[in-house]
Amino acid sequence: MNWEEKYQNDEVFWNRGAPSPPLSDYLERHPLRGRTLVPGCGHGHEVALAVKHGLDATGLDIAPTGVAAARSLYPHLADRIIVGDLFNPIADLHGAFDVVLEHTCMSGLHPALRPSYRRGIDLTLRPGGLLIGVWFINPDLDPGHEGPPFPFSVAALTELFADGYAILADYVPDQSFSGREGRERVRVLQRLG
Repeated sequence: MNWEEKYQNDEVFWNRGAPSPPLSDYLERHPLRGRTLVPGCGHGHEVALAVKHGLDATGLDIAPTGVAAARSLYPHLADRIIVGDLFNPIADLHGAFDVVLEHTCMSGLHPALRPSYRRGIDLTLRPGGLLIGVWFINPDLDPGHEGPPFPFSVAALTELFADGYAILADYVPDQSFSGREGRERVRVLQRLG
């Protein structure tokens, strides 16, 4: 998937113009502190949400046009939104984060890239850190459409993080964007020692 091309052509169907409702609800109920990474941050809505909740957030996206759009939408956060590759993060990002906030990054990736996603999380999240995800589970796809988003089961999510992570919370949220009701899952994982 050429994400830069998608942004240049304004084909950003995943952008809902606001932060994820389940993630917003989670942060309202569970105050957190620490350095936070938002991978695949797109237009920066979750970066703004994290900062609003007192987190020292950095948004990372591989598409320069997406980063430029996020900086334009949130000029007060421009220095927090950077171009970069989660699969090959710069050394300054290694083990630098207490929290990773996941929303739509993983579901946009072809299943063959899931091990690379896991490796990127392992490289950036410090031991003891939290991976807080709103995971798009088994989205209904139009006939003939293979993704993104790509179908992702609860069992596949469990398998991907089976080694080295403990599940701290796991539930179907009662708030979602329209059309995603019952198709998302909040799972909070803690990276083990």
